[in-house]
Amino acid sequence: MNDILARRARRATMGIALSVALAAGIVPATAIAAETSSPVDAVALQTEDAAAEKEKAYAAMQEALKNLEAAKAAASPEIIAKIDDNIAFLQPFYDKYSAEAAKWREPLPAMQANVDAAQAKYDEANNRVSEVKTKYEKARSDGASYEALSQLRREISMAQAEVEPWEIELRHRRSELERQEERFKRYETEAKGMKAKIDEAKAKRDALLGDLEKAQAAYDDACKAYEEAKAAADKATSPEITQPTETTPPSGSTQPAETTQPASSPATGKDTAPSSSKQANTGNGKQANTTAGKLANTGDTTPSAIALAGIAVAGLGITATATRRLKNSK
Repeated sequence: MNDILARRARRATMGIALSVALAAGIVPATAIAAETSSPVDAVALQTEDAAAEKEKAYAAMQEALKNLEAAKAAASPEIIAKIDDNIAFLQPFYDKYSAEAAKWREPLPAMQANVDAAQAKYDEANNRVSEVKTKYEKARSDGASYEALSQLRREISMAQAEVEPWEIELRHRRSELERQEERFKRYETEAKGMKAKIDEAKAKRDALLGDLEKAQAAYDDACKAYEEAKAAADKATSPEITQPTETTPPSGSTQPAETTQPASSPATGKDTAPSSSKQANTGNGKQANTTAGKLANTGDTTPSAIALAGIAVAGLGITATATRRLKNSK
């Protein structure tokens, strides 16, 4: 990341220096256009993006690894073994209570039937008593004889005597049923408690193993994504992509001749000045273009301010030399 920021800072410095040089008339506009639109800049941006994606993928992989380690610690073999031991400890109790509950539940339907039968007999005896009493009241209101009323009173007593045994039987059957249901419910409650504990332990174990499986899958995906990002970054920084090709002029263009130092005249021993100011300007443009071309062909997409200052100094020196030579020729 520091390398990326440094490259961006160098490009910003280069842009400012080129702008200053252009304003001074030292660097031609074509040099700035070539610098800013050069494929080298596009490659540098592509390389920075690939490096940033690689760092992002690496951070994601490290985070996934951290989660995986936490999941492994939570679902360590020791913890899973402890949960399994707890389940194994609870299982016999659950089996025992379940068996007892089943034993006490089995006779409940028959016992309920006995209660229902005793209840029916008890209700029948009570109904018989009510019927005899009704007959007695009717006979007395009709003015029945003493003997008839005495007979009805004896029937009432006999009916009432039949109610008591069925009442006792009903209470006995109900008590039996209640005790049986109580025992059944007690063992059933214990069995349900053991079952709840076993299910809770199993759910905890399954959740830990599930989290571990998910963390492992997420880490595998993060590793795959990092490998892909790394391959893309390596490809972006390979010499085949990052090294710029030599800039060749168009076939139809005419390159200016190399500016040479004027030779001393054999007759006079003095320097011969250029034929015109146009030749001097051509020499200046050639020198500036040559220097800018050398800078562009170095493969560095961010020339330093020192290099641009050198360009400016070279241009000013050439211009001063041409001016002196024009004065001398006059």
